[in-house]
Amino acid sequence: MFDVLIRNGTLVDGTGAPRRRADVAVSGDRIAEVAPSIDAEALHRIDAEGKIVTPGFVDPHTHYDGQVTWDPEMGPSSWHGVTSVVMGNCGVGFAPAHPERRQWLIELMEGVEDIPGAALSEGIRWDWESFPEYLDAVERSQTAIDVASQLAHGALRAYVMGERGGANEPATADDVKAMARIVRESVEAGAVAFSTNRLPGHTSIHGVPVPGTFAPHEELLELLRPLQELGRGIFQVVPAGAMGEDPAASMSEIELYRRLSLDTGLTVNFTLAQMNPHPDLWREMLDAVEAANAEGARLVPQVQGRPAGMLMSWETFNPFVVSAAYRELAPMPLPERLERLREPQTRQRILDELDLSSPALGILRNSLDTSFTLDGGPVFEPDPVPALGRGAEREGREPLELIYDLMCERAGDGDGQPGWIHVLFAGYKGGSLGDLEEMLDRPYTVVGLADGGAHCSMICDASLPTFMLQHWVRDRERGKRLSLEQAVRMLSKDPADLYELGDRGVVAPGRRADLNVIDLDALELQLPEILYDLPTGAKRVVQRASGYDWTLCAGEVTFRDGNYTWATPGQLVRGPQRL
Repeated sequence: MFDVLIRNGTLVDGTGAPRRRADVAVSGDRIAEVAPSIDAEALHRIDAEGKIVTPGFVDPHTHYDGQVTWDPEMGPSSWHGVTSVVMGNCGVGFAPAHPERRQWLIELMEGVEDIPGAALSEGIRWDWESFPEYLDAVERSQTAIDVASQLAHGALRAYVMGERGGANEPATADDVKAMARIVRESVEAGAVAFSTNRLPGHTSIHGVPVPGTFAPHEELLELLRPLQELGRGIFQVVPAGAMGEDPAASMSEIELYRRLSLDTGLTVNFTLAQMNPHPDLWREMLDAVEAANAEGARLVPQVQGRPAGMLMSWETFNPFVVSAAYRELAPMPLPERLERLREPQTRQRILDELDLSSPALGILRNSLDTSFTLDGGPVFEPDPVPALGRGAEREGREPLELIYDLMCERAGDGDGQPGWIHVLFAGYKGGSLGDLEEMLDRPYTVVGLADGGAHCSMICDASLPTFMLQHWVRDRERGKRLSLEQAVRMLSKDPADLYELGDRGVVAPGRRADLNVIDLDALELQLPEILYDLPTGAKRVVQRASGYDWTLCAGEVTFRDGNYTWATPGQLVRGPQRL
């Protein structure tokens, strides 16, 4: 007798092989049998007629480092068919941590990843100091999904070097030796990678860049040696120039990764996005990656599967917060605030006080031709004609005046929406997904950058799997669609292979029983919403979806019709996983 039997479904197994009719039987936490028809007894039977059956999705880029200690559901990633996540990205994390540096690490995470510091302070149960102790604490957590963790350079440098590390002072030879010892013990304990951040614009709430941002080649090489010697793990990095502001820096980074990979034999997984200041730079970077890999390097750019977009409203990212007049109104409940915001004298004062040199307004100015109101639901690949920049030009108005008025018009109309405007600041400069299509088709790339658990006040790209299946596979009209088999492989086997998680990402006997049963016809992203469910009642932007009929992790049903079952079969993933 099997524990679970999924019958009559269309299997898309994660390998990229053609879909086929198949039944899937589960015993314990493993897939026991896959066959055209399985006629057997089972404790739980699922009829998947008319549905697709896929592996559970693997998200390689998340920031649940704090949330994992208090939230069993691990949303929003788990709401979108994700059954395994990798956290500790971008060089930020919470271990190792001296007790007196905990708040400092929280402020670093808050600044870089936009996770409310008060929520982290209230929610994290600090029962560790070393990285192995942190993994033990994660292992004790009860979660709906599996979690793997990377050792973050920022936390490591601050732990070993104290104030000097936090201030990005050069490491001494003794510092580097001490850090390398911790890298070794962390990888031996189960870290799946070492991560760093080289983007100076990624800072703490006090404007301090992530420790390690300016680390030289020699320091990075010595910190990667333990991974090389142990024969496990990869190097994950956010590059200098990742915002597209400095093409020369971006190309220098590729050369650095080429040298590090050739010196160590390690895979280097780095962020690569189409950014508005230099929207064609990514092609030159990918050409350099292919040349490096032809030499024997192992460079894997992590690219977007959807445009990165800030959700702008009076309750989330708000470009007018730089005005003192607006900040006076900010504590008011939204209905009262809107009354004041609609007053002509208040409007004019706020517009007059805007600091056009502020970073927030800089991002917005570079994205006016890719910013859209969410009038009819989520945007996928909108025609650029209705973009706000073009609208302002047609009306002969200043763009910020138009945006202000649109936000006031669309907020507080009784439907609970705060007046959403989606600012697509990366991956949509040409007004289509054509560039992302090419990135996804290039050799060596892996899809990711969903940032689950982070950017709580402005972004929810953790719904990436649903975007991929709904738009790229089913609905896209302005370009080539992805095949269902391609998209599922990109969401499952490819990221699993990147992190050497060979026991998942494919539906086959002996693999983890991480599975989705999806009604592809009914799959639909919903409008973003604001929840006040973080510790201390702090808010976050989330996005739900319909169409996920069943999700299983380790053979247990964790979601049914989009609802969490409160099952917690999730486990800590310690290092490479092989069959």
